[in-house]
Amino acid sequence: MCRQIAYLGPPVVLGEVLVAPAHGLYRQSWAPRHQRYGTVNADGFGVGWYAEGDPVPARYRRALPIWADLGFTDLARVVRTGALLAAVRDATVPGADGEAAAAPFADGPWLFGHNGSVDGWPDSVAASAAALPVAELLTLPARSDSALLWALVLHRLRAGDELGQALADTVLDIAAAAPASRLNLLLTDGARIAATTWGDTLWYRTGPGDRTVVASEPYDDDPRWRAVPDRTLLVATRADVLLTPLKEPPA
Repeated sequence: MCRQIAYLGPPVVLGEVLVAPAHGLYRQSWAPRHQRYGTVNADGFGVGWYAEGDPVPARYRRALPIWADLGFTDLARVVRTGALLAAVRDATVPGADGEAAAAPFADGPWLFGHNGSVDGWPDSVAASAAALPVAELLTLPARSDSALLWALVLHRLRAGDELGQALADTVLDIAAAAPASRLNLLLTDGARIAATTWGDTLWYRTGPGDRTVVASEPYDDDPRWRAVPDRTLLVATRADVLLTPLKEPPA
């Protein structure tokens, strides 16, 4: 459905992570190697990054394919950051939300993405949506399953949940309501990365030095890449990665 990536480490230009690698996110938009659902991620893209000393990330999003935006490669050549989250999109269903439906979604210090789909959307998760305050439903950034997932995660973050707990509880709630959903979520606050595997691929790589990359698939053939088992919560810093099994919801 999508390919996404998050990076924490020494400052680099965006292109070093997204464009330059032989199988980076840029190439994954038309030639992913590990994508199980869909073949081309041409329904928009986005990147969010953190500037030194500013906890609120900047974003650049477009509704067109990443390869069709001639200005993006210039941006990626000069913008430097020590933390980013980016995605290329394959829309689950047609929509008119344009770049508003492209990850990363953002609020305050957080950036969020979703790779997958909610089965039976939207009826299957009507009860979960109804549990949100009306104002939060009325301000959804897009009319999509990913936007609702972001609203549910954000509601938990605002209530004080840690990144990993907010993702895990959201995944388990939605999986109970819509069991065939694919719920690979990705979240960062610029200092930590949290992610879930639920129905699709996820990999991580640490080093060299204090750097961690978490991605839908490896952007090169470095042997340090590790596959994350399905039904797992990942929480990472620049130096450490912790994997915790996600408990299946009751039948």
